[in-house]
Amino acid sequence: MRLKRTLAVAAAALVTLSGVTACRDSRNIDLGDSGRPHIKIMVGGLSKVIYLPGQLAQQLGEYRKQGLDVELYDQPSGANAETSLLAGEVQAVVGFYDHTIDLQAKDQCLTSVVQFSNVPGEAEMVATGKAGRIRSGADFRGKNLGVTSLGSSTDFLTKALASRGGVGGKDYTPVKVGAGQTFISNLQQGAIDAGMTTDPTIAQLTNTGEAKVLYDMRTVEGTRAALGGLYPASSLYMGCEIVKRYPDVVQKLANAYVDTLKWLSSHTPEQVADIMPPSFAGGDKALYVKSLKDSLPMFTEDGRMDPAGARNVLEVLGSSSSNVKPRKDEIDLSQTYTTRFVDAAHARSAQ
Repeated sequence: MRLKRTLAVAAAALVTLSGVTACRDSRNIDLGDSGRPHIKIMVGGLSKVIYLPGQLAQQLGEYRKQGLDVELYDQPSGANAETSLLAGEVQAVVGFYDHTIDLQAKDQCLTSVVQFSNVPGEAEMVATGKAGRIRSGADFRGKNLGVTSLGSSTDFLTKALASRGGVGGKDYTPVKVGAGQTFISNLQQGAIDAGMTTDPTIAQLTNTGEAKVLYDMRTVEGTRAALGGLYPASSLYMGCEIVKRYPDVVQKLANAYVDTLKWLSSHTPEQVADIMPPSFAGGDKALYVKSLKDSLPMFTEDGRMDPAGARNVLEVLGSSSSNVKPRKDEIDLSQTYTTRFVDAAHARSAQ
């Protein structure tokens, strides 16, 4: 499998595509001759604002400060990022927490070690010409709805919104459209009536007037209205075994992200845009700043999971996921996340 790789160095520029050897065991971390652990992290869309802390930590030099050699890889779909972890291509994923629950239902153990957000940061966008006919999940019946890929968190969330509107998963057609320009093109061409996406795509569509926001899950209020509670999403998750085998390395990653989240909470969208790779703005920095303004409130300031939110994710998946529903009562949430490393990172900062 070919994967996009990015290395943010000195000038923080993205480098050319490269491959990852699939046969490596994700349960092992290369500690390196220099003693600097070499870690591969797959990001479910590097330029998506919801996963901003992954690249921002690189831009701020936080990995280096912790003595880590980190490579960030770009995979636009969270489901494919999860697959890369299970296949042993990477040791960690910056992706949605809900995958840890979905995978436990398949007898796989993944755990979130830093929680970047307690809301999805997603929005269900409806083509402007169809907004009058699609006003809630109850109107999804018979429609073509865009998701990044089948089995992705956008797929999970779309099923949840449909279910809350009384529409089953077989009553509409999920369409794999990816993110960014491929999402926009499918909407423009009428291949989808509506779809789940993130900033900066949301900002692009609302700026051109081509689509309207139906459900806004970039805020606590919008998420509670859409899903009945918080829905912890963007996180750093890893295999349970690697967390047990390399606690010192995991702690350094947690330290890097806690410091990154602190920096993020004390800087403006303009300052964030200035430090990110220019390519992330897609040629329109002003629009990128707008997308940051709309989405930055989603991020936690401390990296901790909201326990009630985790329970709500289980409730949502338990009612809408074919994987989780039959095994909902067997899911052990204590295996799907830990605050141990984040708590230690804060204790270190307080000293």
